[in-house]
Amino acid sequence: MTAKHIKESTSMLIIYSVVHFLVDFCCAFIMFRLLSHTPAWYTIILLYNFCAFAMQMPLGIIADRLNRNAFFAATGCLMVLISPLLISVPILAAVILGLGNGAFHVGAGVDVLNISEEKCWPLGVFVSPGAFGIYFGAIAGRGTALPAYSTTIMLAAAVLSILLFIRKTSDNAAFSLEGTGKTGVIAAAGLLFLVVCLRSFVGMTLSFPWKSNWHWAVILTTAVVFGKAAGGIISDKIGIRRTSLLSLGGAALLFLLGNYPLAGVAALFLFNMTMPLTLWAMAKSFPGAKGFSFGLLTFALFIGFVPSYLNIVPAISSFSIFALLSLISLAILLAGVRGVKQK
Repeated sequence: MTAKHIKESTSMLIIYSVVHFLVDFCCAFIMFRLLSHTPAWYTIILLYNFCAFAMQMPLGIIADRLNRNAFFAATGCLMVLISPLLISVPILAAVILGLGNGAFHVGAGVDVLNISEEKCWPLGVFVSPGAFGIYFGAIAGRGTALPAYSTTIMLAAAVLSILLFIRKTSDNAAFSLEGTGKTGVIAAAGLLFLVVCLRSFVGMTLSFPWKSNWHWAVILTTAVVFGKAAGGIISDKIGIRRTSLLSLGGAALLFLLGNYPLAGVAALFLFNMTMPLTLWAMAKSFPGAKGFSFGLLTFALFIGFVPSYLNIVPAISSFSIFALLSLISLAILLAGVRGVKQK
């Protein structure tokens, strides 16, 4: 890899990571500032999450074939930007907002997968700022300090930064789902899908009794952010299997001490380390359809959200359940990556 290529890849990763924060911030802000007070709020939540996560799978196929990832990501930003103009039809606004979020994540995600090559750390860096964006965007949306038009400035800056600094045709492989008929590929993809379903489910149902203090909420969000980034970095150093053992094995032990703030923070940090690992492994399973593989796992995030949304799962008060789910996730993840080409 030449010095010029390294510089371009680094610039691309920085831009996409910053814009990831901005897009998630603006989506959360728009949802809570403009849509949360409408009569259809309950339906809007479902439609937004479906469009933002489940729809990334078909959007990923389009991005794979289009081979213009930066423009795909910029188009997603523009959709988020125009969604408030449709506020008179809240459900339509939510659909456009969600699709814009999904399009950005797919376009940017495929570009990051392309530059990652055999490394996992760029994925961790890219996905990590989203948690900050959602958390602080929701807070700003519920308050009144930040004017609504501020999202226009943020997203306009996001679109310009993408188009000005990332202008080349993408390096997508020729679209192919070759291998999907092989039992090993399907099994590995299914197992990775289950891991992400469980991670999403835990994220939606986990609640610490001491989280009501605002500073612990910020610390927990920070643990999620840095946990995702650390997962990719550590995986490149010690391998995906050992990182999985460290992440989910350590989380299982620390969840048992979840009543203690520091143990809970550490558990959440470790538990989120697997996010870039599953993305990397799924992309290796479908090297000719990275957008599809990215969307397949975000669809799993949506599946994990549904039980909480429908309120069909009783409140989980025992941290031993989360420890058990961590161990189950570990077993499934190790089985899923067994047939994936290792670094």
